[in-house]
Amino acid sequence: MNDQQAAVADFVETYDLETPPEFRLLDLVSEVGELAKDANTSTEYGTEPEELALASDEIGDVLFATLALADSLDIDAEAALEEALEKYERRMDADETPGSAE
Repeated sequence: MNDQQAAVADFVETYDLETPPEFRLLDLVSEVGELAKDANTSTEYGTEPEELALASDEIGDVLFATLALADSLDIDAEAALEEALEKYERRMDADETPGSAE
């Protein structure tokens, strides 16, 4: 577990914010939705993409929710990210696209 995940876990424990993973996932989706709303609003629903404005604290909320979800599932977020990067690298080497093409 990296320092950031440990800090989130400590915060959750200190403030008695433990909740099941399914609720953590809903919180993450909600936070990503807030980012999407800000993107839509700041770009006039895509008509002015150069005007994209996302607040760093909103990105922080997504990170917090992601790390809290990982912790609630006993997943080491740093190890999970390393796995994902390795997977994307294999895909790029194989067919030059990071997507799963599914």
